[in-house]
Amino acid sequence: MQLFFAENIEGNTFHLDPEESNHLIKVLRKSKGERVSFTDGKGYLYQCVIQDANPKKTKLSVESRHFTPEEDFYIHLAICPTKNADRMEWMVEKITEIGIHEISLIQSEHSERSMIKLDRLEKKIIAACKQSVKTRIPKLNPVMPMEKLVSDHRYDAYERFIAYVDKENDRHLFEKATVNKAYLVLIGPEGDFSPKELELAFKYHFHPCSLGQSRLRTETAGLAAVHTLQLLNAISRD
Repeated sequence: MQLFFAENIEGNTFHLDPEESNHLIKVLRKSKGERVSFTDGKGYLYQCVIQDANPKKTKLSVESRHFTPEEDFYIHLAICPTKNADRMEWMVEKITEIGIHEISLIQSEHSERSMIKLDRLEKKIIAACKQSVKTRIPKLNPVMPMEKLVSDHRYDAYERFIAYVDKENDRHLFEKATVNKAYLVLIGPEGDFSPKELELAFKYHFHPCSLGQSRLRTETAGLAAVHTLQLLNAISRD
């Protein structure tokens, strides 16, 4: 299935913006009467028919709609942006394909980058959802201080973890997490979290966890954490 995205699909007909219209009609050479699949990123899958193949304002009609319920678990990854923006974009793309629900960008004492182009990340997320046929667009939050996130009481009911490298921190995330929960996992920069930041996280009931014996790059650690939690919940369903 080839999946397309339209943010607001209301009623039985809708129009695409010029960029999406051009891609559908000029690039992919779709024509009037062809059936295409759309999502609004909110859990709905729409089967549609092209009514007017206008490369600037394509009109489509909705034949059917299917709603995908939310999963029994929720993965929120909070991570320090990498110095190389391409590496962060790669990670966001891959964790979207694997399955992420929310991404927060955090700034720590050893952060290598404080600014990042959210619009580019959002485009990567949408493209990855279309590629992997996902009907829910993950939430992306702008850069915020680590202290602001860890002290936010909205996450009190989450299972909260902080991943870092230490010979005494040897229990893997897979062992410590419980199935069908909401999770918040902190991933630090290449220089890792400072001792002061670790103490801050422990103060707000974040549990230390390992992602394996290797020292991972920031983006690799983010990918490993998301895959671990997806795997944990997938195994529980078998």
